[in-house]
Amino acid sequence: MYQNPYFQGMFIAIYQFDVQEGKADEFIRAWKALTELILKYENSLGSRLHHENGQRFIAYAQWHSKDQWENAGNHLPEEADEFRESMRRCCTNIQTIHTLDTVEDLLVAKT
Repeated sequence: MYQNPYFQGMFIAIYQFDVQEGKADEFIRAWKALTELILKYENSLGSRLHHENGQRFIAYAQWHSKDQWENAGNHLPEEADEFRESMRRCCTNIQTIHTLDTVEDLLVAKT
């Protein structure tokens, strides 16, 4: 198996959400609520949601490892399913567009 010599111990997943017209506010509320549960119960390193253009949103999520990301969801309360379903109803497409190992990290944490 390939070992990335540049890997600095953080795993990133980038998601694309194509949101239906008129559903952006509902989508954002559901994304935020689900992300807060993932932070609390799955020990993720958080996520950022970005608006690309039109009805497309991009989320950037950080994890301690790829293994942690792949196994996430086992510790979430039942209410997480409601937020996931709300997000699905709001979107015409949801996909993971990139998975990445962190080489260097120069992002500044919020204060």
